[in-house]
Amino acid sequence: MTGLMVVCPSCGSLNRVPQERLGDKAKCGKCHAEILPDHPVNLAAARFNTYIQKNELPVLVDFWAPWCGPCRSMAPQFEQAGRTLRGRVLFAKVNTEEEQSLGARFQIRSIPSMVLFKNGKEHARVSGAMGAADIQRWLGAQGV
Repeated sequence: MTGLMVVCPSCGSLNRVPQERLGDKAKCGKCHAEILPDHPVNLAAARFNTYIQKNELPVLVDFWAPWCGPCRSMAPQFEQAGRTLRGRVLFAKVNTEEEQSLGARFQIRSIPSMVLFKNGKEHARVSGAMGAADIQRWLGAQGV
């Protein structure tokens, strides 16, 4: 059986999703939650490594904080890009106020900062608020 391994954002279980079903609302085999949501998932430190390293789809992580005006203004744009690129890229958010260890680990110096992970490793990053079309263009330039 071919397909891509996708980590359930709810329970952390690995699920194999056939290529042709990546645009569908696939459900986790264990907890039955949607594994390819059309919105960014919130990542906590406890599940961060599994989500980044085990997903075979690229993962774009928005490092943000609730007090950050540009972060709040970019949030709907990030969500829109996530809906548009569903099944091609997984979108996730890390609240750097709640997950300071992740902000420090990835040396996040300004927010919002987006980090693209491919095959479990950092592939590219960009800082500053962007619109949905700009996020999509930037991802395209990264080969996504």
